[in-house]
Amino acid sequence: MGSKKLKIVIFSWRGPGHPNLGGAEIVTHEHAKVWVKAGHKVTLFTSFFPGAREREIIDGVEIIRRGKGLIGVHLEAWKWYRNLEDKPDIVFDHFHGIPFFTPLYVREKKVAFIHEVAKEVWFLSHLPFPKNLIYGAVGYLLEPWVFRLYKNLPFVTVSESTKKDLENWGIKKTYVVPNGVFKIKVDVPKEKSKTAIYLGALARDKGIEDAIKTFALINKQSLPLRGKSDKNWKFWVVGRGDLRYVKKLKIQTSKLKIREKIKFWGYVSEKKKFELLARAWVMINPSVREGWGLVNIEANSVGTPVVGYDVPGTKDSVKDGETGILVKKGDFGSLANNVLELCKNRDLYETFEKNAVNWGKKFGWKKSGRESLKLIETICRKK
Repeated sequence: MGSKKLKIVIFSWRGPGHPNLGGAEIVTHEHAKVWVKAGHKVTLFTSFFPGAREREIIDGVEIIRRGKGLIGVHLEAWKWYRNLEDKPDIVFDHFHGIPFFTPLYVREKKVAFIHEVAKEVWFLSHLPFPKNLIYGAVGYLLEPWVFRLYKNLPFVTVSESTKKDLENWGIKKTYVVPNGVFKIKVDVPKEKSKTAIYLGALARDKGIEDAIKTFALINKQSLPLRGKSDKNWKFWVVGRGDLRYVKKLKIQTSKLKIREKIKFWGYVSEKKKFELLARAWVMINPSVREGWGLVNIEANSVGTPVVGYDVPGTKDSVKDGETGILVKKGDFGSLANNVLELCKNRDLYETFEKNAVNWGKKFGWKKSGRESLKLIETICRKK
């Protein structure tokens, strides 16, 4: 591309400031920041939410917010692009369950950006019965057909697991660009009481219910740890979710008799998040499917091992037997047993701590951004 400055448009369901902002959207913004610093013009079209500005500049990225929810933002994106006089050089179509169907109306170069395919996650919504089954069945059956529309587009994803899923659905051009991790330094010791942490959205597909069951099983155990009694475990839940669902989770903790030992932190700042991760002894991640598992690398970066399910994404970001331990999906009993076994062995635990920190050092946003930038420039160079 030489010195040519590109005009890049990103379509994404959620963007900076959104109350339900997730890891995928954070990753998108971090890449966009690198592209802006390289001199390119980046516009993110995303959904509007109460209290948001319809248009603003964040880290050099132009943010345009229109439409509410999935369908609303998709329709507004189509109308906005149709009336856009100065078309971009390339459009990033961000998949999050439902893509923006850009092959139907964007003639310029396009790239699909996806963290994970949904598959069984379609059935794990919080909708009441039978709407949850209808929603799940429709999404599960239609998802493979949607990818047929994109079969000739290049895809950018974050793990070999997602690349394999895409290839199984007929996508031929898939590029893996690993996520980075924020380098936030914290200098705090581990909690005196053994502490297990869950970090992520409080949603069924993220495994929060299995995490609580795991906490309850750990609480029943009494194993020595570094020469001390292991009866005083504490449990932290960091993240936000639907208020009604969170209320249900708290009722569950009372039934399992761990309510007094578990703290729901809700949403916390980045600095506080890393402080809590560093203070915790182990992070439990029972997510049923991830694109990569950014939270796993974040925990590792401050020396906290991860015990989770052996599922796509998590098995890419956790080095089983080195930076964490992976068990069969759904076996929260094994999650609890492995947490206890890991934490009762001082030498083993300290080996995992060291491995985790070294693994976390391998990932950075500048490195990831440079890889995605090189890919964009290569695609735009092709005729």
